[in-house]
Amino acid sequence: MSFVITSIDWILNQARANSLWPLTFATSCCGIEMMHTVASDNDIARFGSEVFRGSPRQADLLICAGTITHKMAPVLLRLYEQMAEPKYVIAMGACTCGGGMFCDNSYSVIRGIDKIIPVDVYLPQCPPKPEALIDAVRKLQKKIVKNESILKRKEFLNSHYTKLHEYGEILTEVLQ
Repeated sequence: MSFVITSIDWILNQARANSLWPLTFATSCCGIEMMHTVASDNDIARFGSEVFRGSPRQADLLICAGTITHKMAPVLLRLYEQMAEPKYVIAMGACTCGGGMFCDNSYSVIRGIDKIIPVDVYLPQCPPKPEALIDAVRKLQKKIVKNESILKRKEFLNSHYTKLHEYGEILTEVLQ
């Protein structure tokens, strides 16, 4: 029976990995590099991610590009919760991954979006080149094909849930 489930997981993972639909979420300069990735020079369409979605209900990949402030955190959490399962996250840019140049001098910047949502691939450059974003998408595709199963995905989310639960309660209070 495990052979059949493994085969089904492999087929589903191939389909998921080669048809990632990213959600547009750019708050600063990394967003320009993300837009450049879709342009004809780099053409992310070769990797199955050509159409950036405007609605979280149509997306399964959140590419978070740019600085995340405490005021923007509830919006990011709401968008992530509205995405369909399985959902994946790429943290693009030094500001997204760890606060960047604002981490010491600004009280309003969140020092890493992994405090809000679980992250699958980190891309900590300032700003990352389009080729680096394409490489991050390829790494995520390989991770999906190689390691992804329904049970492993639930374990990954549950391991992050305890860390995020405390911060999530604060955010849900802000949302109400």
